[in-house]
This record gives sequence, C-alpha cells and structure tokens, in this order.
Amino acid sequence: MLKNAVCLVTGGASGLGRATVEHFLRAGSKVILADLPSSSGAELAKSLASDNVAFAPVDVTSEQDVSRALEQAVARFGRLDVAVNCAGIAFPMRTYDYRQGKAHSLGLFERALLVNTVGTFNVARLAAGVMGRNEPDGDGQRGVIVNTASVLAFDGQAGFAAYAASKAAIVGMTLPMARDLSGVGIRVVTVAPGLFETQMTRELPERAVRVMVGTIPFPRRQGQPEEFGQLVEAIVANPMLNGEVIRLDAAARFNM
Repeated sequence: MLKNAVCLVTGGASGLGRATVEHFLRAGSKVILADLPSSSGAELAKSLASDNVAFAPVDVTSEQDVSRALEQAVARFGRLDVAVNCAGIAFPMRTYDYRQGKAHSLGLFERALLVNTVGTFNVARLAAGVMGRNEPDGDGQRGVIVNTASVLAFDGQAGFAAYAASKAAIVGMTLPMARDLSGVGIRVVTVAPGLFETQMTRELPERAVRVMVGTIPFPRRQGQPEEFGQLVEAIVANPMLNGEVIRLDAAARFNM
C-alpha cells in the first residue's frame, strides 16, 4: 500500500520520524521529510540518495511552514496520501519542586502543549485539506493521518505532567478528528508508543530507563524505531483501522 504513496513525516530527522522515513522509502513511497531548519534533515535527505525524498524545513506550530511543506509535496510528487506526525518535545519537571521552592514553569508547560498538541493538530488539519483533493480509491479513501501520542497519556510518570497532558490531548482528538474527516474518506489513527530507543529516552537517567525496562512483560527491551515504522505501514494498509489509539508498548504499564 505504501508503494508510490506520497507521505509527509514530521520530526523526520531523528528517532521515530527518521525510522518512518527510511521505512517508507524502502516500501517504495515518496517522502517529504519535515523537521526544524536547525535539524539534520537536509543532510539526512541528501545521505539517503534518493529522488523519492526531499527535506522541508518546518516548525509544526507554524501554519506558513506546514503549508509550504504540503505545497512542496504536491509540486514535487503530485499529491499527498499519508501524513505522519512524529515531531514532539519532552522534558522532566515536577508540578512543584519543593527542594528548590519552585513551581513548574508555565512557559514550558505551554511550550509542550504548543509543539506536541497544537503542532499535531496544525499538520493534520492542513494535510486533510490537501488529501481531500485526491481521487478516492475503491473504498472511497483519500488519505491517512497517523498521529503519535505516548503511553504516558495513560500511565503518566512523576515529572511529566506537561508531556502527559500534551499526549493525552492527541489521544482525545483522535476519534472526533476521524469523524470530522470520514465524509471525505480520510482515516485518522494514533499510535501510543511505550519506551523506545530514541534520543528522547537517551536523555533520561540510565537508572530510570533500566527500571522501566524491568517492568516490561515481553519483549523486555526498548522498542526499535523501525518497529514503529512497521506499525504505521500496517495502519496505512488496513482500511478498517480508523479513529483508534494503538498502544505499541510490549504490554508495559508504567506505575510510579
């Protein structure tokens, strides 16, 4: 199903986004790799040495940036079939730090919501407009949007109130967004990954990661980004997957 599909992947320069870009290219897709201008996206697109990938400098919170990336997809590849939202930020900060006598930064809380939640919605709403121009397939489908939440939307850890809130909002928008777009044949599915081997988790304390891995039933390890890409491909291929949140977490349930 991904062969010759035109895909936009945000956060495509690293982690889950990069693995998704590479997976799509191997499957025969054409990809707009979208990431911040300061990212390694341009170098990555060049290193992939394929006419089927192009870098788009994008801040997902900018309507102008996202619109330009979508215009680039249409100008270069003719349409847009799939949008995958992987761009996101995370940082640990408690609601109130009693040792330092400081409350959680309101600016950082707002930043998490702006990038993770508003950015995801910004890309989805604009991508839906472009997908709506496609000719429908036999099922009447015109496109697929895959958003990325987190298991912390359900099992939020101490110190991650902002991140958990931003990801829970993505979970909450999944079904209404799918219903909004059902009339034109655009599906919306959210993936909620558990502990995956990305730069974000590499920045966590090593002991904390060991403890979390120790609570995972099976397989007892961090997920590999390519496994996220495999699931995204399955979502695109299966027209009955719509309006759903899929946990990709090896049955992990993170308790305090």
